[in-house]
This record gives sequence, C-alpha cells and structure tokens, in this order.
Amino acid sequence: PRTACVPCSPAPIRNLVACHSTSVDLEEIERQIKSKGDEIRKLKEDGIDKESLGPHIAELLALKAQLPAEPKAEKPKKKKKPQKQKQKQPPKKKPEEMSESELRQVRLAKIESMREAGVEPFEYSYTPTRTATQLLEEYDGRLEGGEEDEEADVSVAGRIMTRRVFGKLAFFTLQDETGQIQIQLDKNRLADSFKDLKAWTDGGDIIGVRGTVRRTDKEELTVYATEWKMLTKAAMQLPDKFHGLQDISKRYRSRHLDLIVNPDVRDTFRKRATITTKLRRILDDQGFLEIETPVLHSQSGGAEAKPFETYHNSMDMELTMRIATELHLKRLVIGGFNKVYELGRIFRNEGISTRHNPEFTSIELYQAYADYNDMMELTEELVCGMAESVCDSLVIPYGEDMVSLERPWRRVTMHDIVKEEIPDFDFAALDQDDPESLVAAKEAASAAGVPGVLDLKSVGDVLNMCFEELCEPKLIQPTFVIDYPVEVSPLAKPHRSKPGMVERFELFATGRELANSFSELTDPVDQRTRFEAQAEKKAAGDEEACDVDEDFLSALEQGMPPTGGLGIGIDRLVMLLTNSPSIRDVIAFPLLKPDA
Repeated sequence: PRTACVPCSPAPIRNLVACHSTSVDLEEIERQIKSKGDEIRKLKEDGIDKESLGPHIAELLALKAQLPAEPKAEKPKKKKKPQKQKQKQPPKKKPEEMSESELRQVRLAKIESMREAGVEPFEYSYTPTRTATQLLEEYDGRLEGGEEDEEADVSVAGRIMTRRVFGKLAFFTLQDETGQIQIQLDKNRLADSFKDLKAWTDGGDIIGVRGTVRRTDKEELTVYATEWKMLTKAAMQLPDKFHGLQDISKRYRSRHLDLIVNPDVRDTFRKRATITTKLRRILDDQGFLEIETPVLHSQSGGAEAKPFETYHNSMDMELTMRIATELHLKRLVIGGFNKVYELGRIFRNEGISTRHNPEFTSIELYQAYADYNDMMELTEELVCGMAESVCDSLVIPYGEDMVSLERPWRRVTMHDIVKEEIPDFDFAALDQDDPESLVAAKEAASAAGVPGVLDLKSVGDVLNMCFEELCEPKLIQPTFVIDYPVEVSPLAKPHRSKPGMVERFELFATGRELANSFSELTDPVDQRTRFEAQAEKKAAGDEEACDVDEDFLSALEQGMPPTGGLGIGIDRLVMLLTNSPSIRDVIAFPLLKPDA
C-alpha cells in the first residue's frame, strides 16, 4: 500500500501529483494513458455504446490528471506603439476675424483649386448682352412680384458686391459700370456648378452670368442664372462698406477702391468727362482747332509761377515743365490760325491745398480779331453749356450756397470792388507817377488789415493785394473782375482809356478764380519792356517771375493780329459743377506725400 500523505489543501489530483513528483514514475503514467487510449479506440471500433464507454473515458481523464501541469508559455506582450497626441486644431476663423494676409492666402488657394480643376480664374473675354441700367430700364413697369420672363436670355458681367448663400440658394449683388443688379443662383438650375460657385466665389470677384429675368416677391428685378463663369478672381477683399474706406487720404491713395465702393465718386468723374467733351464740342462747332504744344520748355513763360525743372540727357539741356500753353498758342495765331485752343496738363511747383494741385488741367484758347469783351461773352457761353450738360438747372448748390449761373454775370472793375471794402480810399484817383501815392496806398491797405503790403513796389501791386485779401473770398456768385494793374499782367494789352491798367478780367465764383482773360498784347516793344521788368524781379529773387523769351519776341515781331485770349481752370470748374469741396475730389490721382 502507498504511504499516506496529508494534502496541502483539498486540491485536485494534479496538485497531489505535484506534491509527490519525486516518487511518481511519469513514464509509467504516460504508458498507462497510451494503453487506455488504445483500448478506447478498439472499443469504439467494436461498436460499444456511449453509456458503457463512459467509465473508460473517466479512467483516461483520471490518468491524464496525474501528469504535472506544464507552465503556460506567456505570450510576448505586444509593445504598444506610442500614440501621438492629437493636436487640437484651432477653431476655423470667420472671414471677419482673419487678417488681410490670411484672407489673401485663402483666396490664392482658391485660385490654385480652380486651376487644378481645369478652370481658368482669369478669363480672356466675355460678352455681356445687357448692363445693369439697361435691364432696369427695359423691365421698368414689367413683371409682377414672383413673375419670371422665361423667354429672356440675358448675360451680365460685373463685380460681386454682396454675397448671400442659403444652402441650395444664393443671391449676389453684381455691380457694373452703370449700376447694380441682383443675381439669383439656384442649385436646381446650376447643378454641379453651384457647388463650385459656393467654394470659389468671394465678394470682389468679377463674374459673368447668363439667365432669365424675374422679379422677386420683394419686387426686386433679378437675373435668374442658368450658368455662371469666373472672369477675374480677386486676391484681395473689398473694404468694409461702412468702415473700410472713410479715411480721406486712403481714398485718394487707393482711388480704384474709392471708385468701386463709392458710386458718387464714379459719378463725379463721369461728369468730368462729360464736361470736357461738351467744352471741346462747343469750341469745335465755333471753328476752333485743338493743337497740342510742348510740355518741356527751354525756359518758363506765359504765367507767374515757379516751374518744375528737369534735364534732357542726350541733348545736355536744362528744361522746365510748362506752366502755361500761352506763348506757343500765340505763335500759332501769328502763323495764321485764327482760333486755336489746347486742353491739357499744366505743372507748377507750388503748394498743395483744397484749391491747388501741382499738376492740373486747364484750357487756353486764342481768337484773332477779338478782345476781352468777346472773351467774357464766350466764357459765359462755355460755362453755361458745360453746366447744362451735367446739371438739371443753372442754379446749382455748392456747399451751403446756391450759385446762379444764369446770364448775364456781374462785371466790376478791380478799383470799384476794392472801394466797396475800403470806401474812404480811392485807388483810381491816385497819380501813378507820384511817389506819395504808393505811401498812401500802403497806409490805406494796412489800415484795412491787409497783410504784407509794406514790401510791395507799386500802387498796382497794393491794389491787387487788397483785392485778393478783402474781396476775392466774398465772391460767391459768378463775377467778372475787370481792368487789372499792368504790374500783375505782363502779357495783357494796355487799357484803351485807363492809364496804368490793362484789359484783363478774371472770373470768380465760390470765392475762387475760375478763368483769366486778356486783350492780348501785340506790341513787341512793349512786350520786351514787360519781359525785362519780369527778369529784374526774377534776378531779385522772385522765383515766379519769368525771363525774356527771345523766341516769342521774334515771333511777335512778325505781327500778331488783335487777339482775345482765355484760360479756364478745368479742375476748379468741375469742383463747382459737381459740388466737390476739394480739388483732389475731381483729380483721379492727385499728388500726395508718401504714406508714412
């Protein structure tokens, strides 16, 4: 019999075997297991039933249970790959939260996306069949709210000013040169291209749209798109309608944006073009010829102004840019053209203000066998004609004033208008040759509060200074101030009845000069004397005085017929006719200091 042992615990047989593993013959157990297994297979072959086979199976299992348990091989643990920490993506910015640089990058990405899709973001041409204004006029009084002209087939092109997208529906406001028109874009009509429209378009893009015409339930005329096309993808956004372009300097520097977002600015420059066209038409109809004259001069002349200086390299010449077209146009009159004019740019190296720009536009015209009285009549005709081309009436607003351009205009001598401001002193009664007259004139001017008269050299200069300081700002209604001192009018003919005066007028309105005219000086000897007086002033340091122009004097000695001349400042006239407060408002690209 086997030696009894006390089990460590009531564990199965496998544990008992483990306790006595030193005394158990493992090979014998394995032999018995094999023998029992063979026996069971033989019984199965003989067809033993399950109930009789059960004890044999139990005996086999008991034998197997006596085998020591083999330690389970531990499966190698899979090394966990270090997980990358997901970086939290910053929330997507709304367009209004993006910087200008970020917005530009988004739009440039859209350009690349279009090209990858085989779509050209910068088209070569497009043919719109209607403008916005043409459509509004064509359908004025037509179509009820919600009604569509299904027979219409129109195409328009312009810039997207507003863009509203609602799922499968979008409304754009398209702006062309004439105005704005609404565009309706529907996924049901555009199919797959509607997805591209949402993905690629932004405010400021230029697109072409083709479709029918309908009036929305809110009575707004609309092009109902059947197809659309990107014409120019804008890389920069438009400025905010209410806040983005309020700075006056920025408006002048970015005039292209000013024109896009401010319809009134476009209207001003459209009126300017109409004004100059009308001016040319009136003169052309009266037999005047427009002939261009040089911009570069070997010496300045034709006005008292400081010129811009330049240099011609290959000719090794010091040159100036013209301060007037007068002397060359007069040579054309001498040469046989009885009516000539030039409308062009003038350059004067002077200060900048609401009335002055260093480069400006003027017209100068000369008519043989006419005098300054004829020029007054012509000036009224020209200005009224230009006003009628852009204004509804000859009584027009300017700032807080109403200006009447109805003819005839007031005519007053410089002596008389100055006497209105200094009633106790009469410049016309002074003896020009008496030195005491200059002293008396200076005393009267100083007493009236006119500055800077003590250094003036003549009674005429004092008179002119009194006019500029006391009278000019008050001339709101159009006024011809006539008969100027000879000292300030070197190119005008002496007055036929007033010694020391010349036949000259200036037109004033809204407190500023608009036009200047002479009975032109035709005496070459007198002209030389005045040129020499100007040259002396220049030698004494007056940068605005002119030199003796020998070429012009030589031409004048050939003989110039009696001639009336007129110059009109186009920029100031456009200011008046468009109610613009500054000369920069009517010059498309005024000269500005560099942006700091």
